[in-house]
Amino acid sequence: MATEKTLDDLFLDTLKDIYYAEKQILKALPKMARAAQSPELKAGFEQHLEETEGHVERLEQVFELIGKPARGKTCEAILGIIEEGKSIMDEFKGTPALDAGLVSAAQAVEHYEIARYGTLKTWAGQMALKDAVSLLDATLKEEVATDEKLSKVAISQVNLKAA
Repeated sequence: MATEKTLDDLFLDTLKDIYYAEKQILKALPKMARAAQSPELKAGFEQHLEETEGHVERLEQVFELIGKPARGKTCEAILGIIEEGKSIMDEFKGTPALDAGLVSAAQAVEHYEIARYGTLKTWAGQMALKDAVSLLDATLKEEVATDEKLSKVAISQVNLKAA
């Protein structure tokens, strides 16, 4: 018979998932920054790279709070989203639509992260992990802010250029 799984198990599994995802994002962001044509978009990717390093540090603190080693678990979802971003960079390289495609790919990443961090924050609250709630909420707020910045760049610049 299968071992009964609890919210603690699900929390740890999802924490490993987003930890792996953040590590993959750290590898993808410099490539996206290099590919971006808009100086504002390039700067945004570079700023988010620094923030993502902080996200990894916060996740490591959450692992520490629950007494588990900081280890990732392969996240097929983020690998697929990043692969789509690579395809956009290859297919639209040198075209006016490249930056709009990069924003689209980056927002897919952000929306995945927002979903994960929102869920983890809720679960941490239900598990009475007050310090974890604070850490996860800080990252969630940064992910939402990044998504909003990407929307502004898309609407004010790159979508117009792509049209």
